[in-house]
Amino acid sequence: MAGNRRTSRTSRHAARGLSTRAIHAGEDRSRYADSITTPIVQTSTYAFKDTAEIAAYTRGGKERFEYGRYGNPTELVAARRLAALEGAEDCVVFSSGMSAVTTTILAMVRAGDHIVITDDAYKKTLEFCSSYLQRFGVGCDIIPFGDYDALDAAVRAETAFIFSESPTNPYLNIFDLEKLRAIAERHGVRTVIDGTFATPINQRPLEWGVDLVIHSGTKYLGGHNDILAGAVLGRRELIDPIRALHKAIGGVIDPHCCYLLLRGMKTLALRVARQNSTAQRVAEFLADHPRVKRVYYPGLPDHPHHGIAARQMSGFGGVVTFDVKGRLADVKRFLDALELCYIAPSLGGVETLITHPASVSYYNQTRKRRYELGITDTLIRLAVGIEEPDDIIADLDQALRKSAPRRR
Repeated sequence: MAGNRRTSRTSRHAARGLSTRAIHAGEDRSRYADSITTPIVQTSTYAFKDTAEIAAYTRGGKERFEYGRYGNPTELVAARRLAALEGAEDCVVFSSGMSAVTTTILAMVRAGDHIVITDDAYKKTLEFCSSYLQRFGVGCDIIPFGDYDALDAAVRAETAFIFSESPTNPYLNIFDLEKLRAIAERHGVRTVIDGTFATPINQRPLEWGVDLVIHSGTKYLGGHNDILAGAVLGRRELIDPIRALHKAIGGVIDPHCCYLLLRGMKTLALRVARQNSTAQRVAEFLADHPRVKRVYYPGLPDHPHHGIAARQMSGFGGVVTFDVKGRLADVKRFLDALELCYIAPSLGGVETLITHPASVSYYNQTRKRRYELGITDTLIRLAVGIEEPDDIIADLDQALRKSAPRRR
């Protein structure tokens, strides 16, 4: 399918507000059967009327669809809408966030190249870069997050790009995107930011000079804990080779999932605004709670990157990480006492989810290794939903009080 068709309607919506873009961007005004919603085109292949149409497509550049792995009308609208929200020229949508990450990285490197990534990146992203890329002759340096001198020093002549996240998981560290751009420009390397935790509502890294932005659409973009999806966005010249590899690797998102992603994006701005405000209230409540040792939330003045977040973000996000006083047994009793919050390892949906990284994401690591990574026995990550803030706070309060360390 001709490339210019993919985002030709993005510019039309660029001047409109984010909520308007989240509802309307990427769609043709007229749709099949006069439907208000974008239809699900549930097909794996597309028929040609005759051999002349084949020639018009293959030789003349006629815009149409050929095969499901190369494109789908419902997927096209989702990609256009995401591009409009992020302010990008182009977008590729994937079957998961990790598919977006791995395909993007593989498309940007070749044997002999080198990449730099920060140590606060998602566990599976770090694993892919530090382990699997070596099989293809690609080197990787992992740099402490926030050490910009070390980041600058790590870039070599063969460095293809710098990769990081903002905010990060689970400590919600915020990357100074102005410093990232300065380092990248000095060395002439590309930059990639995973912006899943921020969403395009709270932060748009492309506006700060970042080359590519990745999202796990599973989280806030879908917003209902019912899909897996991913996306990469940026300039068309950078997206084209990623799209080409995507067709070969085949991490294709299905049409029904695209429909649910489009549905989720329609309320993205409303949900994120609610989650921002709720998370701020929850963070402030936890910071004053006698059972909580420390709270990590960019909206709190004592967060190490509060100033950066206030400068480059329009909202601080819906995730709050905190340390509970006591021991592992007390943390488990706290989690078991919750009545509203679900114990689950994800975020961004309408339901409030809570997870214990030491037990879920890092269960196969030794305690010593976990602590080196900052994953303590008492660390909790809370992803607020859109329930009443008072109900979330009340549930946390009763569970914290019930799980107070027992006197001996």
